[in-house]
Amino acid sequence: MKGEKATIRKQQNAPPPDDDGDKRLSRPAHALTIDQIIEEIKTCPINGLLEDEARERLERFGRNEFQSSKGVSAAEVLVRQLVNPMTLVLVMAMAASLAIRSWVEGVFVASVILLNAVVGFFQEYKAAKIIDSLRELASPTAKAIRSGRDVVVPSPEIVPGDVVDMNVGDTIPADVRLIETMNFEINESLLTGESAPVQKTAAATFADDTGLGDRLNVAFGSCKVTRGRARGVVYATGGFMEIGLIATAVEQRGHYKRRIAPPRRLSEIAGPADVRFCGPLRSSILTEVQAALGGVGRFLGLNVGTPLQRKLSRLAAYLFGCAVACTIIVLAANQFRSQREVVLYAVATGLSMLPVSLIVILTVTMGAGSKKMAQRNVLVRNLKSVEALGSVTDICSDKTGTLTQGRMVARAAWIPHHGTYFVSPTNDPLNPTTGETHFLRGEPRHASPLGGRDSAAATAAKTSLVDPTPEAELWESVRDFVVTASLASIGKVSRNKGRWVVVGNPTDVAIQIFAHRFTSPDDHDSSSSSSPYFPTTANVGHEAINELPFDFYNKRMSLVYQELGSPNLRIFTKGAVETVLSLCTRTVSGSDGTTAPLDSPAIASILANTEALARRGLRVLALASRTVTNLTPSDAHLSNRPQIEQSMTFHGLIGLNDPPRPESTASVRLCHTAGIAVHMLTGDHLETARAIATEIGILRPHHDTPTAAVLTSRDFDALSDAALDALPALPLVIARCTPQTKVRMMDALHRRGRFAAMTGDGVNDAPSLARADVAIAMGGGSDVAKEAADIVLRDDNFASIGNAVEEGRRMFDNVQRFVLHVLAENVAQACTLLVGLVFKDEEKGLSLFPLSPVEILWVIVATSGLPDMGLGFEEAAEDVMRRPPQDIRKGIFTQELLLDMVVYGLVMAALCLSSFALVLYGFEGGRVGEDCNNAYSEACGPVFRARATCFTCLTWFALFLALEMTDMRQSLFRLSPRHRQDMDWRSARWLYNVVVRRNRFLFWAVVGGFVTVFPVLYLPVVNRVVFKHEGITWEWGIVLVETLLFFLSVEGWKWAKRVHRRRKRRRGSNEV
Repeated sequence: MKGEKATIRKQQNAPPPDDDGDKRLSRPAHALTIDQIIEEIKTCPINGLLEDEARERLERFGRNEFQSSKGVSAAEVLVRQLVNPMTLVLVMAMAASLAIRSWVEGVFVASVILLNAVVGFFQEYKAAKIIDSLRELASPTAKAIRSGRDVVVPSPEIVPGDVVDMNVGDTIPADVRLIETMNFEINESLLTGESAPVQKTAAATFADDTGLGDRLNVAFGSCKVTRGRARGVVYATGGFMEIGLIATAVEQRGHYKRRIAPPRRLSEIAGPADVRFCGPLRSSILTEVQAALGGVGRFLGLNVGTPLQRKLSRLAAYLFGCAVACTIIVLAANQFRSQREVVLYAVATGLSMLPVSLIVILTVTMGAGSKKMAQRNVLVRNLKSVEALGSVTDICSDKTGTLTQGRMVARAAWIPHHGTYFVSPTNDPLNPTTGETHFLRGEPRHASPLGGRDSAAATAAKTSLVDPTPEAELWESVRDFVVTASLASIGKVSRNKGRWVVVGNPTDVAIQIFAHRFTSPDDHDSSSSSSPYFPTTANVGHEAINELPFDFYNKRMSLVYQELGSPNLRIFTKGAVETVLSLCTRTVSGSDGTTAPLDSPAIASILANTEALARRGLRVLALASRTVTNLTPSDAHLSNRPQIEQSMTFHGLIGLNDPPRPESTASVRLCHTAGIAVHMLTGDHLETARAIATEIGILRPHHDTPTAAVLTSRDFDALSDAALDALPALPLVIARCTPQTKVRMMDALHRRGRFAAMTGDGVNDAPSLARADVAIAMGGGSDVAKEAADIVLRDDNFASIGNAVEEGRRMFDNVQRFVLHVLAENVAQACTLLVGLVFKDEEKGLSLFPLSPVEILWVIVATSGLPDMGLGFEEAAEDVMRRPPQDIRKGIFTQELLLDMVVYGLVMAALCLSSFALVLYGFEGGRVGEDCNNAYSEACGPVFRARATCFTCLTWFALFLALEMTDMRQSLFRLSPRHRQDMDWRSARWLYNVVVRRNRFLFWAVVGGFVTVFPVLYLPVVNRVVFKHEGITWEWGIVLVETLLFFLSVEGWKWAKRVHRRRKRRRGSNEV
């Protein structure tokens, strides 16, 4: 109904109501109470919007974007295809052809320009769209509650009425009216110019005309959360946010581009002593020269793009120099005569050295690789990381949620002088009524010393099932433990229409679920409860006052409550055992809740039981509380934390299990096989970290682990840089890890010449991510971490890092493949054309060209662009993750690639020249007509047929070399197909499975180039007038023999490389 539709508009500058009955808020959001804003927006503060309602509001109000994304411009891509160095060279060649009235050649070059531009445009535009869409996927996200569930929503899909949670490091997705806050501060300098963070409160309301900086119950979109947490209701999105209104006003006024200052000062160019004598004129000249050089560099691609793109642009510049040199050699060999055919041949020889579509192919390859990574849950934010992934030697990974499932389950709890509770495994860990609770009258250290993550359940099997008798009400120590556990956690557990709904971080939720096991049966199905009777945490008589949040240095969090009907404050704390114990002066000493001083024997007992639980793979937290009579609620703020967290009573330990992901063990093993060291940097207890690391294979379970392989952050940070560098190997596991420890770890890896990747999800991880060679953020992490990252894992899964490394290596191999193909073809063409100058027309004294200019251009078009693009789509080699990482310093231009380039190029050139010489001099007796470089005559028939034979050989060799490049060492005839049963190369299915199915794009590109030879050979006019060759007959025998020799040469060279590598490995193993 129209009256029920929620309209959430800004009171100021809001558009008039729509015809469908939408209405504005009755007052500005900061002037409305919490109940009023919820009522007017028609949302639920607990369950949020329904999914269907959220979709309907997204359609009605539009995406949460205050300015349309520029996206990919087709015009810009087209301009890049037409205005670039390679196209400019082709235009110059066309102009030279037309200037000397070589219309056929000029038109053909124009056709090449057009074809290259069209193909390049569609391929690059498609790749750019892919990359742009992936960047959108990696854009900031928001944590919203929809249909009672926590969901992560891309910020552009947030709608008015969404209930969102905001934590430290998050970017606020839209303008939000706060309904809950805990020490919540945001940086509003984006709007107000004030650099100091502003503390917010939810309960207050303000006058309608209150200024932006004084609206303390509102959080503005695009601002950063600097402290605490909050929940709020979105009331303005897109252009109706405060930041959106400013952006709209700026766009309406128009904007201008100011001149960008030169990147370096004059004093850095001329030196301090020269600046005094530099007048304004000289300064202006130097500035203009520098700007001009920068513009030339950008045009040539020398100072823009990724490192690999810049490197290939430099390669193209070098090849351009080689092209100029080749042109001069051709002219010099013909005494610099100005005959048309000489000029055309010189220009064509120069063009043969240029990788016309190399950068486009690289862009397409990287775009396709980024799309493939996205399909494997890896979003690329920075293309340079795609190049770098193949060189990663070390991965520093967090544990929780990355190597493990991130689904915490409370599996054990120890209450001093009472006993230990164990929870059996369950298929529904979010349901507190499933699974059995067992009780052991004793301490965890006295239980059976079982290993593995299921040891708690195995111990529980030897204990008694908890009996829910009224005597349970006498267990005051258990009551205190449960209340402390529940009120020290901010997670929420509720039942909605028969389904358990949880809200909060995994640790808090797990503790709350454990506490709910000790609630009254009346709160659950009576048939499913098997726990003692205790009041629910909802009616224990406490009102939340403030939160002292967890941070990586204190490693604890406390919540402050007011006892209802009493002036006393209650403090409930949970955190790392060591830090919580440092706050305690007393401990529980009996089941009746009595306490005793926390002396040395008690501390020793606590630490021993902590070790016992940790050895079972459990994350151990301590629980403590305190009743305060000398503080008021106004004193319970963060600055008084030392006075609040003191003289506490220790209530016990709770052990949580975050089981490893099923795929983590295989992924770690794969990294080790690939020569990548995996380091686990976690905030967990030392023994917990050791147990998990052993289980997933970071530590070898059946080998003695060096002491330095597992350290705490305290031990690690106590070592000097020199001591760290003196270690045989850096630690594989660092427990109780802090952000500063991660930074030192990254620096230590760099000093050893390692190329490292680092994972992170929190604000404090940003420094270490900035230090990493490849920064990896978790998809569910903070926006600060994502902005500092190169790639984002959508599923927070360590296995996805392995997938990213594999994809990075595949792309590295593919770039090597098509670069080698391009360079080998360039060498072949250059040698054929330059050595072919020795064939002379004795009457005119000019060279007899083995290839005509149009033939040269046709070979470039038919054998380079599409086949090289197909090589960029090649699947990963079978051994891609069995090889050590690539050397980032050498890049793609390895010694093997350079040697292959020379060998393949010389082989192709020698075979092409021999085919020309065999036809003309071997079978035709060297009969050369007059002016055979220009026109056909009967006397020129042998020359035209020899040229056709050479052209066919070069075209086929270049195409077949692309097939051979699918593996730089393995034989083309022994490539493993996707199905093992088809590995026999003699099988009739071999050609289809190995050559066709392996890479369909490459196969059809080769087939297309292969068949184009026939029409250009036999079509009248096209053959003699345009291509300057003649259809061949018996010469096909020479072509086939030369093709056989080509395959034998290439396969022989690959065989020699394999033999060399086997002998090298054998020598290495013998030395070891």
